[in-house]
Amino acid sequence: MSHLNLIGHKKRKRGLRVFRFKSFGEPGYPIEFVGPFRENVKALLEFGHLESNSYCEMPSWSFQLELHRHPPFHILLLIIEEPVEASLDRHCKHCQYIGWGHHMICNKKYHFLLPSKDTVTAFLNCEGNSDNGAGTANGKSNLMELQGHIMHGVFHSNGFGHLLCVNGVEMGSDLAGHQIMEFWDRLCTGLRARKVSLNDISQKRGMELRLLHGIAYGEPWFRRWGYKFGRGTFCVTQPMYQKAIEAIQGLPLGLLGYHFGTSNRDIPIIFSRYQTLSDHSLVTLGDLFHFMFELKSRLPKDNCINTYNQGILVETTCRWSPKRVEMATRVIVEALKRAEFRWVSRQEVRDAARVYIGDTGLLDFVLKSLGNHIVGNYLVHRSLNPVTKVLEYCLEDISNVLPNQEGLVMTNPKVKARYKINRVQLMKDMFYLYKYILKDQKLALSTGIFSAIPVATRIIHDSKYLIKEYCGEFPLKVELGLEGMLNLYCTISLRSNEDADEESSRKAMPPYECVTLKNNATIDELKLEVERNFKEMYWGLRSFVVESVLNLNAKGTDLVFGHVEVGHKLVFKGSIKEQGVIIGEQIHECGLTNHVVDCPCGAKDDDGERMVSCDICEVWQHTQCVRIPNNEEIPHIFLCNRCEHDIVLLPSLP
Repeated sequence: MSHLNLIGHKKRKRGLRVFRFKSFGEPGYPIEFVGPFRENVKALLEFGHLESNSYCEMPSWSFQLELHRHPPFHILLLIIEEPVEASLDRHCKHCQYIGWGHHMICNKKYHFLLPSKDTVTAFLNCEGNSDNGAGTANGKSNLMELQGHIMHGVFHSNGFGHLLCVNGVEMGSDLAGHQIMEFWDRLCTGLRARKVSLNDISQKRGMELRLLHGIAYGEPWFRRWGYKFGRGTFCVTQPMYQKAIEAIQGLPLGLLGYHFGTSNRDIPIIFSRYQTLSDHSLVTLGDLFHFMFELKSRLPKDNCINTYNQGILVETTCRWSPKRVEMATRVIVEALKRAEFRWVSRQEVRDAARVYIGDTGLLDFVLKSLGNHIVGNYLVHRSLNPVTKVLEYCLEDISNVLPNQEGLVMTNPKVKARYKINRVQLMKDMFYLYKYILKDQKLALSTGIFSAIPVATRIIHDSKYLIKEYCGEFPLKVELGLEGMLNLYCTISLRSNEDADEESSRKAMPPYECVTLKNNATIDELKLEVERNFKEMYWGLRSFVVESVLNLNAKGTDLVFGHVEVGHKLVFKGSIKEQGVIIGEQIHECGLTNHVVDCPCGAKDDDGERMVSCDICEVWQHTQCVRIPNNEEIPHIFLCNRCEHDIVLLPSLP
């Protein structure tokens, strides 16, 4: 793969530069990035190999990245420059979904691809078909449309971008997910991207990482690289997301154990298994998942650790002998056996044991140390009653592991094996909890405090659009440049927006750009430089003409340096001279807005979820909100509740 010219389908020439994957994008490697995003991308492409291409107008550059030297192994980074004229759709749906629909359409996009072996094969097959006269219209664009790349990110030339996919080891990649993310983050930081969005659909063994990491850490997996809640679908907001996380994190394990004790005995056993391993009490579901993730990171890949605990381990400094501790333990277990496997308060157990053990200090020591330990054929559970806030104890008979076997099971290796843990077992346990607590809700868990689980999981599931702000609105530290150059922040306001309210006008303005001038430049020269910069960047401003400066009172022949300080922000008002351009529809990412979204969930615009249009009023609504399951096709005729109600109220014909 590293020796293929994907475009020319020939072997590469020797002598091409190879870059270190782990350092690519760091300051000074391969270049020190000092300008705005669009200039930094051009500087980076100078180090790439320009691919030859005879059937597609999109230029592309490739970089060989060395993963390790012994044995030699390389992967390919491919950067494709997509002009707006060559795009299948000039409007960006990813901008619309994340809430950037008010952004102007840029003249160029830059696709950063780490192709996988499968996508390379699919692309070369497509190329072979194009040689026979088929598929020449698609050609290179198919590589960007193919699914299954190791990584695919796209930047608009104004520095806003989208991470479209990350496929790690679980999807057959030679790179782990965290390695890909570190590489992507270095690129975004080095190139001075403004903001980057992603759609978090990451999974691990069929489980949504967004949900698991939310419960364990209170934030998504991508938070390790600074990505935060950006926008929720179905009108989910950031406070709703935070409350949903807290609701599931705070579920008491004791209460869950009570409810599952009769219908699903495996879940209390899993709780006890990890409580035995932990050196501190696991009180909530958040505590449990956090401990499981931390334990997984410490477990060796092949070996396992023993969670079996033979009763109470007596320290050498303990004032009671092991024999007295063992005797007190057996007395307490016998008292619990007489309770017929029901939960018993700590005081009740202590009072029953005092008949045989007069040393209350010894009893308190054993009761404190006994929770979630195996004694004989029994596992001793200890939990805080969520209602009375009192410690309670209960026995679980585990002799069914060895039917027809009598005596102490703690000496049998088969029982010991049951309480050993490795990565495979841990992931099985995590999947079991994920399935039966978080996903497959039964009627027994749909009432009381448990009714919050399906609501909270749905909210977390719908909080999948994340954003990281790299450089923000002002990506550069503006100062007086070398050789007397003057740097200013400038943006433009179209004349058609002057009647709009201030907030709408502000949103319609593109981000500020750094404009560089000589310190003896005039106001007229500044206007021309602003025109050139914004024409070069935005497709809808090809005929833009600056007419005035909103926050500057100066003549055209006046020197800029005498009226404006270094780093000052200026807004230039102007108009588009090209005929037929409809501002707000053709030049912005949101595109045509002739359809109306008015969903029962509160959504007023397209968020990327499946929608259906009413055949009478033509208003769009989420299929999920109107109770059309995702696994069913949209009906040929659909009426919203409002139109359906109006039809019912119509007078009947005589």
